[in-house]
Amino acid sequence: MIQIFVITLLIVAISIILLGVNVFFVKGGKFPNVHVGGNKELKRRGVNGCVQAQDREARQKKSFPLIEFEREKNE
Repeated sequence: MIQIFVITLLIVAISIILLGVNVFFVKGGKFPNVHVGGNKELKRRGVNGCVQAQDREARQKKSFPLIEFEREKNE
């Protein structure tokens, strides 16, 4: 039982070290920005943010009555 635990712990430790090589061993290294807003190719294609960010922005905007919404939509 203890052998399995030690082997599992060793595998997890090796995985963390291999995933963090750029962070641990490169001067000024950091994890890559994998968020949609930090992706150059998506920005080039016109995608400005993820759905959560767009939803947050939409909720912060002042809400207005349905009549005004329909009026702006038809213009």
